[in-house]
Order: sequence, then C-alpha cells, then structure tokens
Amino acid sequence: MPGLELTRREFQRSALAAGTLVVASAIHAAEPKPKNKYIDMHTHVGTFYYGKPLSADELVRMMDEHSIEKACVLPLVSPESTMYLQPTEGALAAAKAHPDRLIAFCCLDARVSTTNPARYGHVAGVRGMIEILDRYKQAGARGFGEHKVGLPFDHPQMMMVYEACDKLELPILFHLDDLRGIDTPGLPRLENVLKTFPKLPLIGHAAGFWASISGDATFADFGRYPEIPKPTMPGGALDRLMEKYPNLYGDLSEPGGEKAITRDPAFGREFIIRNAKQLVFGTDFLMGGQQIPQFELLDSLKLPEDVQAKIYRENAKKLLRLG
Repeated sequence: MPGLELTRREFQRSALAAGTLVVASAIHAAEPKPKNKYIDMHTHVGTFYYGKPLSADELVRMMDEHSIEKACVLPLVSPESTMYLQPTEGALAAAKAHPDRLIAFCCLDARVSTTNPARYGHVAGVRGMIEILDRYKQAGARGFGEHKVGLPFDHPQMMMVYEACDKLELPILFHLDDLRGIDTPGLPRLENVLKTFPKLPLIGHAAGFWASISGDATFADFGRYPEIPKPTMPGGALDRLMEKYPNLYGDLSEPGGEKAITRDPAFGREFIIRNAKQLVFGTDFLMGGQQIPQFELLDSLKLPEDVQAKIYRENAKKLLRLG
C-alpha cells in the first residue's frame, strides 16, 4: 500500500534493532537469580557514627543491590546502645515510607519509668510497658529490639520487658555481651528467661551470644571477636540451648555472627545445618558503604537449599507472621 513501503536501509535498521532486543532479552533471562530472596532481620536508620546518617531510602537501595526483599528496622534507645539514639518513631516512619520493604520494630529501655515499682509493684510496671508497646504495635511494629541494655540479662526490670513482650506476642532481638544484656559462660541468665517465657521468641546477637558457640567460651570472650581462624570446641551453650528451647534463635548479622562461623568454617557450616530452624539472616546495616560479609560467607558454605530457605527467609516469615 502507498506510504507503507520500507527502504532497504530502514528495513535493515529495524531488523538490527529487533535482533538486539532479542539478544538482550536472552542475556537477561540467562542471568542467575538467587533461589531465595533474603529477609534481613537486623538493620537501622538514623545516625550510629557521627557524620554518617543512614536514611530509609539509602537502606532500600542497599537492599535492592543484594536481593533483600524486606528488612526489619531496629531502634536503639538505651544509653549504652549508641551515642546517637534511634527512636521507635524513626523506625515507624521508615516503614511507613516503604511499607512493602521495611518492617518496624519498637523498643523501650528496661528502666523506663511507667510507675514507681517500689510503691505500685511489678504488675503495675509491666502494665505500663504494655500500654507503651501496644501503641507501637498498633502503629505497625512487629517486634521488639534492639534490646541492648546495660543490665544483667535476667535483671528484674529486664524480666518486666520480657513479660510485656510475651503478652503482646512481640519477638525480641537482643544484644548480649560483657556490657549489655550481661550473662556469663553457659548463658544461665538467658536460659532463665527462655524457661520463664517458653512461647516468647528470643533472637540472639553480638559478641557474648556468639562466643557461646564454643564450649570453651570465657567471660573475656564476651567482649571481643575471636581471632580467625580459631577452633570451635563442641559443647557450646548455643547448641545446647537451641536444642532444649525452640524459642531461641540466632541472628547471623554483624561481626559476631559472621566471625562465629568463619573462625572454624567446617564447624560453623554444621552448626548452621543442625540449627537451621532457629537461625535468621541479618546484616546490621548502619551506614552507607558498610561491608556486608554475610553474603559471600553464606555462598561459600554451599548450604543445602532447604537450609538456605529457612535462614534466608522462612524463619523470619514465621517470626514476623508474614504471609
């Protein structure tokens, strides 16, 4: 028909463009994709280091680079936890800005003054905490943490926090070392809490928790990261407690989780496999440009696909009650 004829040059140009599109599509289709997208149980927004604030948008960009589908944003509210506090309201605002990607946690300090415990007693103190935390839960918070307080892990005021979270069904992500959430080798204080609140999920993190992967852990180890490599001795508190208490989980984020596995990779791999139902992926992402060794580490272990699925996302979905 008149007006529809193509010149030879136009035809060649069209054919070349079509061929380029087909090749590009084939290359894109051939690119390997992760079999299990991650759910990151441990990130932050705001300032942790001076001059290095992290916005919710920057956090989501990091997630896009590493195939992280969703991430939990944890406040830091206790004076021992950070020099620059990160309130619950910041985590809620981040989740509101990115509702399909970010999940807010809430937090309060165990020493918060909701009432005078000496005058009104333990029950009134717990009731006051529940009122605060329930408002956060109604605003969208799905967990409690980062629980990072300069008290013994089962101090009476800490037990009030656990009781409030137990009643509200808020899983707790806690920090345990020689200064915050303090315990001793064998983790007897943690065990007391696990036994007292058997339905409350407790997700462990930091140097003291992860030092307890080894049967020879000392209190000095609770305040430092192990030299790499360093043999891991059988009989560690973590294996024992995870077998005995299904409500105990381990957060593989930050140097503690990564170094607990890399100190003795063969032991670490087997530890992950036998405790796969109770481990979760995390980065503890705090600032732009931060290195995240967990991706390379977990890839290098060549974990079975069912184990990957559990620690990369399925355990987190269960804890957070995601569809």
